[in-house]
Amino acid sequence: MDEVVIRSAGRKDAAAVAAIYRPIVTDTVISFELEPPTAEEMSPRMERAGESHAWLVADDGGAIAGYAYGTPHRPRAAYQYAVETSAYIHGDFRGRGIAGRLYEQLSRDLAGKGYFHAFAGITLPNDASVALHKSVGFTSIGCFPRVGC
Repeated sequence: MDEVVIRSAGRKDAAAVAAIYRPIVTDTVISFELEPPTAEEMSPRMERAGESHAWLVADDGGAIAGYAYGTPHRPRAAYQYAVETSAYIHGDFRGRGIAGRLYEQLSRDLAGKGYFHAFAGITLPNDASVALHKSVGFTSIGCFPRVGC
């Protein structure tokens, strides 16, 4: 685990990030996206988030093991200090504590930019994601039943 470095994502990471995200979109219902974004589509997402919030990758000797990011929670001004967060880990790297490390650094980076409320939407059931978020201090605040279609 010591070889895994948590760092800010860059344009060069877009293909690896898109590859990690692809099976989340195609093989699960948790993303709420219908088509997986390409690297070319992912790169601007990463840049926008990195400019105002944060987008991090876990780099294991050049292999991107996972990523986490924070984006605006909602567009209205009263939400300006709140963020929505997500983390995704490549299947080969799950169970190594990488997501927790990503979230810890993400929390520090976002707090350093003045954000102090973080929210994460979890499509249920998803025991692994619930456990991850609980382990880094999130608490359940509600449920939106049947919100996605």
